[in-house]
Amino acid sequence: MIIYNTLTKKQEEIIPINAGIINMYTCGPTVYHYAHIGNLRTYISEDVLEKGLNFLGYKVNRVMNITDVGHLVGDGDSGEDKMLVASEREHKSAYEIADYYTKAFKDDCQKLNIKWPDTVSKATDNIEEYIKIITKLLETGYAYISAGNVYFDTTKFPNYYELSGRNADDLMVAVREDIKDDEAKKNPFDFGLWFTNSKFNNQEMQWDSPWGRGYPGWHIECSGIAMKYLGERLDIHCGAEDAIFPHHTNEIAQSESYLGHKWCNYWVHMGFLNDLNGKMSKSSGEFLTVSLLEEKGYDPLAYRYLCLNSYYHNSLTFSYDILDGAKNAYTKLLNKTKTLKDEGTLENYESYIDKFKDAINNDLNTSMMVTLVYDVLKDDNLSGKTKRYLINEFDKVLSLDLLKAQDNTIDLELKAYIEEKIALRNEAKQNKDYQLSDQIRDELLAKGIKLVDTREGTSFEIIK
Repeated sequence: MIIYNTLTKKQEEIIPINAGIINMYTCGPTVYHYAHIGNLRTYISEDVLEKGLNFLGYKVNRVMNITDVGHLVGDGDSGEDKMLVASEREHKSAYEIADYYTKAFKDDCQKLNIKWPDTVSKATDNIEEYIKIITKLLETGYAYISAGNVYFDTTKFPNYYELSGRNADDLMVAVREDIKDDEAKKNPFDFGLWFTNSKFNNQEMQWDSPWGRGYPGWHIECSGIAMKYLGERLDIHCGAEDAIFPHHTNEIAQSESYLGHKWCNYWVHMGFLNDLNGKMSKSSGEFLTVSLLEEKGYDPLAYRYLCLNSYYHNSLTFSYDILDGAKNAYTKLLNKTKTLKDEGTLENYESYIDKFKDAINNDLNTSMMVTLVYDVLKDDNLSGKTKRYLINEFDKVLSLDLLKAQDNTIDLELKAYIEEKIALRNEAKQNKDYQLSDQIRDELLAKGIKLVDTREGTSFEIIK
């Protein structure tokens, strides 16, 4: 499989450390608020990557964290912990906030057919792991204590800017306003590994440590959780594009300084979802969540369909007009799959399976995967049984419920009745008896059954 590696800035073939097995870590949510659909685009892409690797025959060990402490408002270790901000906003404990928004995130994943990773671990469950790593970093001189807190010294790690492709001059305070000076640091881009009461005395979540009672920095959490569950070497580390610097940059620095060798071979980053005003975020414009889309009448899978028609590494522009187009295309696709009958012989499917694997191998070309669904539907040389088989196989990766809609629980007697009416209506249309044709359509509509005419035939939807 070829994929774009942010570390090397080029497409590369994935060669697993252990043959047939992929160790993959994906950064999880900071559970201080609902995830917006821009956040969820990243998880859709990671979901397709995992399922695509499974389709190719790999066993994927995927680990994801839940950040429930330590993620500060500012990249430069400034501002309060986001969990504390949410706690004050909603007058609940940080633990209650974390539990509530973790469940909300999991519900959103379920609605979007995003597989929940095999291992999901909360940051607050791994304090001992962080203390172990930090202790060694202090002993080896990569970290230092200042004003009661523990910081990583970025000048001690020569390849600090390799992932981001930037340099210290580009990122100075005068150039990048979101990096603020912390007077306790030796260098502006040093980052916190452990904070004590000397910096944040109102933090609810605190633990005892050799350096004082406090809590871990955000970056050390992912390193600790990844090492705990996946060992000392990763094949793939995923995340959103905005995590490249400083989060993933800092993960590499602390992990490789602790381990003494390269930590991860392939860094895969997902592009932003932009609205018409720029990058989508929780603080600008309408707060677009899956629940809001549902309230507006959109199936969450129409949004997944929209994401699949774009290259994961590129930015994607969102508007309701664009989503309407995806919704209409997705609805038409479902209507086409509903007309497929499980008949004929299962044969001549191998070439399509090979093409689908080629699309996965070609840097996760999801738009080509979707195109192959349409190619199958249009191929007159394939039986209904073969078409259903192929679409079911493709949907193991696409996860668009392309055949589930047809398989919804519907009374067999009712289904037979509807199909008989459709046959009578088709006969009436052939005889140009349009009055009878309309009468049959209206009769079914009055019973809550909507007929949908396409070039491939007539299907139906139960609307009440």
